[in-house]
Amino acid sequence: MTRSDGPSALSLREATRRAGVTPAAAYRHFRDRAALLAALGQEIQERMAERMRARTDDRSGPVTGAPGPVAGTPDPVAGSPTPVELVARAEAALHRLRDVGLGYIDFAIEEPGWFETAFAGQARSEDRAPLEEMPPVRELLAALEECVTSGALPAYRRPGAEFSCWSAVHGCAELMVHGPLRGSEPLVAGQVAERVVDDIITGIR
Repeated sequence: MTRSDGPSALSLREATRRAGVTPAAAYRHFRDRAALLAALGQEIQERMAERMRARTDDRSGPVTGAPGPVAGTPDPVAGSPTPVELVARAEAALHRLRDVGLGYIDFAIEEPGWFETAFAGQARSEDRAPLEEMPPVRELLAALEECVTSGALPAYRRPGAEFSCWSAVHGCAELMVHGPLRGSEPLVAGQVAERVVDDIITGIR
């Protein structure tokens, strides 16, 4: 229901009918429609996080193929990364952050009904998960921490960076799903998404 028409299409009675149970049985698990919507939103957020991770899968694993030390320079301390490896790690961290943002927007474009539903059930504080436990935010926080530990993002620039990043990609996604960019050609949508993500990464650094 929500996949095609968003949260307004969710009906507890229809959901129980499709599940083959009675409405009374559903109320043993969900006290009302809002609770059902919150649970559904959590599941959709997990799918969104999977989509965000999918873009980074090809980049996973240790840095390989780095050249050896330049002739005439001191050998690095045993066990410590070389300058080339340090640069590669920082670049990999930035790629991960970029992929997390683009994956978020990709999900919104590909699944607009689910995207609209993902956060619709969190209006009530009792239905709202802590920010750091929300799956898409977990992916963003992990990517930002990797940027700090790799040296790609100065530690003093880290506090609050998740809000800048999330606001940018969520706003871009809203323009794609509900705003004037709705129905844009894939090439145009991709170019806009890349520009937004690249600009916000530049901005937080």
